[in-house]
Amino acid sequence: MTGIRLTFWGAAGQVTGSMHLLEAAGARILLDAGLFQGRRAPAHALNAELPFDARRLDGVVLSHAHIDHSGRLPLLVKEGFHGPVYATPATRDLCAVMLADAAHIQEKDHEFLSRHGKVGIESEPLYSLRDAIAVQDLMVGIPYRRVFYLRKHLALDFVEAGHILGSATVDLRVSEGGNHRVVFSGDIGRSNLPIVRNPEPPTGPIDTLVIEATYADRQHESFAEAESRLAAAVRKTAARGGKLLIPAFAVGRAQELIYSLHHLFRANQIPQVPIYLDSPLAVDITTVFRMHPEVFDRRERLIEITNELFDFPLLRYVSEVAESKALDANTGPAVIIAASGMAESGRILHHLAHGIGDHRNLILFVGFQAEHTLGRRIQNGQERVRILGQEYERRAEVESITGYSAHADRDELRAWVRRLGGPVRRAFVVHGEPAALEAMANLLREEGVKDVRIPSHGESFEL
Repeated sequence: MTGIRLTFWGAAGQVTGSMHLLEAAGARILLDAGLFQGRRAPAHALNAELPFDARRLDGVVLSHAHIDHSGRLPLLVKEGFHGPVYATPATRDLCAVMLADAAHIQEKDHEFLSRHGKVGIESEPLYSLRDAIAVQDLMVGIPYRRVFYLRKHLALDFVEAGHILGSATVDLRVSEGGNHRVVFSGDIGRSNLPIVRNPEPPTGPIDTLVIEATYADRQHESFAEAESRLAAAVRKTAARGGKLLIPAFAVGRAQELIYSLHHLFRANQIPQVPIYLDSPLAVDITTVFRMHPEVFDRRERLIEITNELFDFPLLRYVSEVAESKALDANTGPAVIIAASGMAESGRILHHLAHGIGDHRNLILFVGFQAEHTLGRRIQNGQERVRILGQEYERRAEVESITGYSAHADRDELRAWVRRLGGPVRRAFVVHGEPAALEAMANLLREEGVKDVRIPSHGESFEL
């Protein structure tokens, strides 16, 4: 058959920046176009320079809406890309608000740093709000389990990844001069998480598998354990008059936390303290969730008994800046959920700056914290941290709950691989830190995959 080439331009040897270039059937198709996250200067350097001519791309296939998978789409547009972006309808709608928010945050961060004399090339916005809005004109919504031909000899099928609303595993069939099946896992979710359905991997023989490894070297607590620990954290912090500060991804994690707190409220397992979702993006994302009940897991108890999943008496949605600022001045206990999930931008930075020095407060991490992020530094117990250009002493308590992770753990990844059924001829392991990448590679070998590789950034392979 004619040549097929796969080049890894992101999340290769690291976690963020998911972006893989597939050249097949006469087309140049990008699998994801995510932002690198971490230290400002090196992340900006990786993000700012595209390693290919965006004008020569024939399309983008997007696994899901998280910014480390979608956040460079506006940059592609800025650099001249005008092809289609294929995604599930829910991912399309999530991107409409998420990409605009990413552009807005970059512009606001630049303005803030400029006012404080800390501006540099690394603080320059990667793209404008106009670029982010232009992406939406290119989005093509394709439902799950509906074969769509990108080219005459290149077919696409989305299957449920179970990671966040609309997340998909990408099943590609190349039929030019023969048959070659490429499966890109995207981010693999967990079974029995609230709201979203369980992952349903594609079955049958696979020629090339590109698979994530985020938590391949560890196991999570169960969701029930996580919810119990969340209730305990609320009770403990409220009892000492503190604030529970939760950095949370605006898409997926924030809604799962609301779901849990709603359930705990109904079960009388948390005190009557105000709960704030302080993120204009998360507020808008929750509206998108309400628009897509067709992809909810209808077996969930709370989904069965109420249509008002994201509304209950303790919960307040915060959009206005003045109201957000007032939260830090308020006395008394409260729960504040704010983006970003790795504490790299957004309103959580201001809440952390105000509250990290108060021993009554608890900073609760409920998601993955990438290396070199502020979230990872706090999570690791660093005593002094720099927030918005100023150093603070950490006196607040810090805890982590792994059961809310939307990424499959070691055993769940193994189960997903086994459910593929047919043999996997070759596998590439991406989207993980070094230990996790090695663990996933070993897992695949144990499951009978003989050709397993961990690609480096920019490495290219003939398939």
